[in-house]
Amino acid sequence: MPPAFVHRITKYDPADRDDHGGYQGAEETVSDHGPVEAAYLEAVSAFAEVAGVDRLEIREPSIAGLVHFGAQPAVEGHGLNGLFPADLAGYHDGAEVSLAVALELIRVMLREQGAWCRLEAGDVFAVHVGWDQYVYVGSDQPCTDAVARTRELGLFAEPLAASPYAPEPEVAEGADEDFWASIRTELAARQGLLLEETHIVNATRWHRLTTDNLNAVRAGLGPRARLSVWFDLQPDVGAVLTALPSEWQIEFVWEAKDGTIRSVVVDETECQELTALVADARAARALPVYADERRPLFQAVLPDSDGVLRARW
Repeated sequence: MPPAFVHRITKYDPADRDDHGGYQGAEETVSDHGPVEAAYLEAVSAFAEVAGVDRLEIREPSIAGLVHFGAQPAVEGHGLNGLFPADLAGYHDGAEVSLAVALELIRVMLREQGAWCRLEAGDVFAVHVGWDQYVYVGSDQPCTDAVARTRELGLFAEPLAASPYAPEPEVAEGADEDFWASIRTELAARQGLLLEETHIVNATRWHRLTTDNLNAVRAGLGPRARLSVWFDLQPDVGAVLTALPSEWQIEFVWEAKDGTIRSVVVDETECQELTALVADARAARALPVYADERRPLFQAVLPDSDGVLRARW
């Protein structure tokens, strides 16, 4: 259950809203990277203190994808440099971070630098950062003192029934032993499969599966990753390119000469560039990009080590 008491924290005076709640004042909709931003972080800290929370769990983490909708440009490293290693180890669904790190993640989101996540402490506390400097804080307590502190900081804490960014979990199949048994059966018939591992939204790792490497690949998968299994890459890369229709947008996946597997989303206007990019590829496959066409052989989500599926893909 989400926390019962939700407040919307903003720099926007409610007196400057129209009848539909739209803000009509003069405040900018981007972070000042200065005292106002600092006030937001101090306000969130005040709510966390009242709730007795000093650690938060990262939920549904993402990084900037092909399209970045923020008013400010995404930055190299998605704003996570210095918070997590270059490979983003520790930035995954279910990772627990200190309040100090959580506040820095909120700063990254206020600046729209590329990373986004929900921050939660069970059903006790939650922080969601929306567009245009809107922050939603949920607590299992009214947090009267935190509301007053927010006002002292020059911000506004308005009560809401619920956060508009409250999660809406999809029904997902767990990657249990039956799932892996199905893969082994398919491998016995085909000798090879392609595994798409999505451990962060907009971050994917690709693996070519065989009966020999299946256990090793499985052991190295990221926590709570969503797994999609496809037919293996085709060795005739030229044939894959030739088979593309006259109008297309696809995700092209290929194994490079050095053995790494990469992917890129392209359309028919980029055919020459794609051909040059994969000139030395060992094998490739074109996958659909639209959700209603993207149908893998198998799809499941990794449960936690205790066998419980907690990811909300």
